[in-house]
Amino acid sequence: MAEGQEVKKAIGSVFKQLKYEHLVAGISGGVLSTLVLHPLDLLKIRFQVNDGRKERPSYRGLVQATKSITSQNGVRGLYQGVVPNVVGAGASWGFYFFFYNALKTYMQGTSTEPLSAGQHMLAAAQSGVLTLTMTNPIWVVKTRLCLQYEGLQGDVSKVQVKKYRGMVDALWKVYHFEGVTGLYKGFIPGLFGVSHGALQFMAYEELKKHYTSYKGLSPTVQLGAMEYITFAAVSKMFAVVTTYPYQVVRSRLQDQHSQYRGVWDTILKTFRVGYPPK
Repeated sequence: MAEGQEVKKAIGSVFKQLKYEHLVAGISGGVLSTLVLHPLDLLKIRFQVNDGRKERPSYRGLVQATKSITSQNGVRGLYQGVVPNVVGAGASWGFYFFFYNALKTYMQGTSTEPLSAGQHMLAAAQSGVLTLTMTNPIWVVKTRLCLQYEGLQGDVSKVQVKKYRGMVDALWKVYHFEGVTGLYKGFIPGLFGVSHGALQFMAYEELKKHYTSYKGLSPTVQLGAMEYITFAAVSKMFAVVTTYPYQVVRSRLQDQHSQYRGVWDTILKTFRVGYPPK
């Protein structure tokens, strides 16, 4: 009984630290960056699942892929799946910042010492798990909309008819035909992907901490825009390089054109063959 009261008290303490400005800031940043970068995200997903089969277009590189998509569908072809991507990014970054800052404040408590790298990583990981649980269905839909091919050229003989008419239609059809498990495809590698955000935020906080210490500045000082951009870029590159393989596995599991039996099956086929058997 006493343990239950302690748990409730701890949860209540965390929620007291929630600040809605962090939610709004996260949503705004997520939406704006996604609108600008969605074409690159679409290309990334198509390259990740490219297996050489005739059901897919064949791309030889970034420039050729861009030309191929725009020649068939115009610029709008580069924005397939943008709606769930914007919704997912806004929700993900909003909730992520929301929980991350609340957990950091809770961990800090009354201590004047800055949090350690491990504490930053723990707060980021916990925030990532909570966020992924709420948003995974949106990412499944985004991947599937990005992988709808209106027309195929070159040595490809098949022309695929669009299966989904939009985000809501896709959510309904995935749930109707595949159940809740369909909406949570890629969830397990997504949990490994939580380390991406955790590593990024840990690296960002550590860069900022060491920089202010090197310059003899207060840890709470407001730095310049270029300094924040540099920290964000370096920490993002560090996280991407260390966790990229999980994104390939996740995209292939969520792809409506491939049939994998699970995470391990996906890893084995990708590693051994490069793509599933025809």
